[in-house]
Amino acid sequence: MRVLEVPLLSLILIILVSLSQKPTCAVKKSYVVYLGAHSHGPEATLSDLERVTDSHYQLLSTVLGSHEKAKESIFYSYTRFINGFAAVLDMQEAEEISKNPYVFSVFENQGRKLQTTYSWKFLGLEPDTDELLTRSIWKKARYGEDTIIANLDGGVWPESKSFSDEGMGPIPSRWKGTCQNSTNKIDPKKYRTKKGVPWACNKKLIGARYFIDGFANEVGLSNLANKNISARDDTGHGTHTLSTAGGNFVRNVSVSGNPDLGYGTAKGGSPRARVASYKVCWKAINNNQSGCYDADIIAAFDAAIHDGVDVISVSIGPQPSSYFNEGISIGSLHAVKQNILVVTAAGNIDTEASDKNKSGDSNQSVTNIAPWVLTVAANKMDRDFPIKIELGNRKQLIEGQSLYPGSLPEQKPYPLVTGAAARAANSTVRDAQLCLARSLDPAKVKGKILVCLREITLPVTKGGVALQAGAIGMILVNDMSNGEETVAAPYDLPAANINYRDGLTLFSYINSTKSPDLFMTHATTRIGGIPAPAMADYSRKGPNTITPEILK
Repeated sequence: MRVLEVPLLSLILIILVSLSQKPTCAVKKSYVVYLGAHSHGPEATLSDLERVTDSHYQLLSTVLGSHEKAKESIFYSYTRFINGFAAVLDMQEAEEISKNPYVFSVFENQGRKLQTTYSWKFLGLEPDTDELLTRSIWKKARYGEDTIIANLDGGVWPESKSFSDEGMGPIPSRWKGTCQNSTNKIDPKKYRTKKGVPWACNKKLIGARYFIDGFANEVGLSNLANKNISARDDTGHGTHTLSTAGGNFVRNVSVSGNPDLGYGTAKGGSPRARVASYKVCWKAINNNQSGCYDADIIAAFDAAIHDGVDVISVSIGPQPSSYFNEGISIGSLHAVKQNILVVTAAGNIDTEASDKNKSGDSNQSVTNIAPWVLTVAANKMDRDFPIKIELGNRKQLIEGQSLYPGSLPEQKPYPLVTGAAARAANSTVRDAQLCLARSLDPAKVKGKILVCLREITLPVTKGGVALQAGAIGMILVNDMSNGEETVAAPYDLPAANINYRDGLTLFSYINSTKSPDLFMTHATTRIGGIPAPAMADYSRKGPNTITPEILK
């Protein structure tokens, strides 16, 4: 038998290379481990809560090998009503713990996306005469007096007049929440927080909390767009949804101070309710990472149930594949078990997306389909904000929609230019038609009304591009997919959105005229101008994708 001979030097090199190679580390991600409900009652003691947390460490230590590693891994322990925890694990560890008989489900901590002066009169809650007002359901319900509404969203702007406590009595004694009212600034070098200037809750806005550990462990605090960590609203969405649900009466309001646009008294559905904000949605530097993360959502539900709320409002839209693999379904189940109504958003189709199918066909696309939540679709009212558009041939008058509060600089027609005709040298025709950023030549746009196609970016964004390029105004034309559904937007320059049919008329006029021009009036408020009530075209629709026999 021949023996394989290996030179001593080669053998030493092989050993050294093998020793120098580090084992490949598995990718760590944040997960939620859901265990169901707790055995302790609603009046749990501090020792009860500590015992729950310790049980979570014990459970995870069976996978990670030690109590210390489990404690380091877990960043949320849900101890009051929801039993579970959120932890940083690799895929193998997540699969291993999912096999434990005490574990109900394990899922990735994913980011979920966020999805009015006349509304209540339109719904018949606020009749026109005092005689009818005595029979109003709104009045019989005492305007939601002392109902406590929690809002899981992007925070709150406490200075808003909608949250004035004028006319409010003492805070209900059942309220056990808190006002997390300081702003913590992130040190850009160490990403640690420093306390900033506090702000106040009151007898209307009775509570505010924020939950960021889910975002921090999945995205990282270094990727937070606003380096301030607080319950304050960064985008306006949370303030909008909370004031819609329970904002106080605010008189003499309108769009941008223009009495012709939506003038009246703003109020929420329950103007005498108490409100509390639970911030779970965060804006990242990379907008694709912005969102409301499951681990934070569950923590907020657990806190809101404990705080003593009556209603939880959630305008966040997950794409469910199971009732128990996302935070809203799980959190709302435990809330409903405590007789708390949970109101959720059906979700909106992205009508500006370049590929409508990727953003979801409106049929069978509804979010928040758990049977135990109230799911609300977007609907149209009979109020709109028309703007009259007169083509330069003086023979054709078309109508658009706008919330721009002013008029053209002078009461005269202005020359028209299409985005395609104003294309910048380094831009594609398609980008210029859509008036995307850096697609237009300012020399071709300045002093003219720019015609853009609606798609890809939001109407207000296109208005900003037009203004930056030097346009006097803008006409936003629907493509075939948007059809007749126009949107009134708060533009930064005189602008209007017109439907597809009128868009064909406009382009026919431009293409057949040597020097096309156009004049448009300022926007006004019109009641009864459109058929309503009707579901909005952009609203997601049923049926339920998991349990079709349960209507949604």
